[in-house]
Amino acid sequence: MATRKTTPATARTRAAPKAAAKKIAPAKKPAPAKKAAAPKAPARAKAAAKPAKSPKPGKPPKIVWKPQTFMASHLKDALFKTGLRSYAAYRDLGVEKATGGAVQAHVIRLLGKCDPKVVSIPHYHGVQFQMLYMLKGWMIGEYEGAGRVKMTAGSCWIQPPGIRHQVIDYSDGCEMVEIILPAKFATVEL
Repeated sequence: MATRKTTPATARTRAAPKAAAKKIAPAKKPAPAKKAAAPKAPARAKAAAKPAKSPKPGKPPKIVWKPQTFMASHLKDALFKTGLRSYAAYRDLGVEKATGGAVQAHVIRLLGKCDPKVVSIPHYHGVQFQMLYMLKGWMIGEYEGAGRVKMTAGSCWIQPPGIRHQVIDYSDGCEMVEIILPAKFATVEL
């Protein structure tokens, strides 16, 4: 049987009706004549006043760990290919195959001068884990809840599942390692 965790706030909320039932209400005075009620705003206007929430991915695919194999990837054999983003080339480190699809790891090399029209697209990934480590250069990113952050050589960061983020700017020669679980995931542009 599942148990429900009660926080102090929910405990107070649940106790409130019982406490109210024990109170004795004071004698009421006659109410003054009511004025005509102002017309209520249409339901659509109320809904429009609420700020829109950014969509979040559903549950990321569950990682099923299969037997792993030994693998090694060497810089002398490195091959960079364009992939998810036109402004980036990726060097697959061979981790996806070695982990049976549980983990993806690659080196990302950002190409050319940063063009915000192409690069600065807010998005999120349906992942369980995403870690990056800056090898060379610098990159400025904007991360939901953290604002703009400049990553430089030696910076390491984790992007929690479903965090909205975008690249703002980067240097020539910018290069980073990215490790993601699971290897296959959805990317949603906003």
